Amino acid sequence: MTDTVTIYEVGPRDGLQNEARIIPTADKIALIDLLSASGLPAVEAGSFVSPRWVPQMADSGDVIAGLSYDHATRFCVLIPNLTGWSAFWRIRAAMPQGPDEVAVFISASEGFSKANLNCTIAESIDRFRPVVAAANDAGLGLRGYISCVTDCPFDGPTPPTAVARAAEMLRDLAPMPLSLGDTIGKGTPDTVAAMVRAVLNVAPVSDLAGHFHDTGGLALANIDACLDLGLRTFDAAVGGLGGCPYAPGAPGNVATCAVIELVEGRGFRTGLDRTIIDKAAAMARAMRGQE
Repeated sequence: MTDTVTIYEVGPRDGLQNEARIIPTADKIALIDLLSASGLPAVEAGSFVSPRWVPQMADSGDVIAGLSYDHATRFCVLIPNLTGWSAFWRIRAAMPQGPDEVAVFISASEGFSKANLNCTIAESIDRFRPVVAAANDAGLGLRGYISCVTDCPFDGPTPPTAVARAAEMLRDLAPMPLSLGDTIGKGTPDTVAAMVRAVLNVAPVSDLAGHFHDTGGLALANIDACLDLGLRTFDAAVGGLGGCPYAPGAPGNVATCAVIELVEGRGFRTGLDRTIIDKAAAMARAMRGQE
């Protein structure tokens, strides 16, 4: 196992999309440019979803066009279907540099898939199957998100075997790395460990990332459990950006600074400039009106 932990920054997309106040495009660009200067290997920069459902992400095209691309950071955008791909590629094809990774997402629970995507799990696969093909043809990387990996707000606890099935469905499309998301923050070290062990039957540990929300205050303990099982990549959001629509007022994604402190305290390296991360966290909190 490596002694390096990779932090995948999701604040500019997964975090900001939950903010009720529309954040100015220039502020989003400034935040992402600052994050990329910190040494972060990957930043999720936006999503090409329907602006009707996620108005905060309506300017993702302007955001990716305005980024500096001066650092080695890999940028990713979330794309749910062929309509989103077309909107993204119209912009990306004209750029000398741009996002080089596309993320697609699936739920491990049918209840969440139907409520969040208005389709079954199998239907969601069919929707983004052409996105995977188009990204492959364009030479872009892929990343898969699996939501509700321990608990679902509609179906209750998620069986680990259901998460393994979802992982297998994604990797049948392409051998993409997977982010395992505790969407409502109800996971515990025991339930997280059981889920990860099930997924390890269908995907190598090097292709897995933990994605934890701190709704129940156990995000760091869950990361600890994943470290013990060999995971070395974790999603985090600068300043703890984000929240959960099923737990109003609860904390959102685990904060990037907190993850750095945890993993470095355990002796792992992150390669990140903590001073810059702290500046970005202050900027993120200001976007939320917290200071």
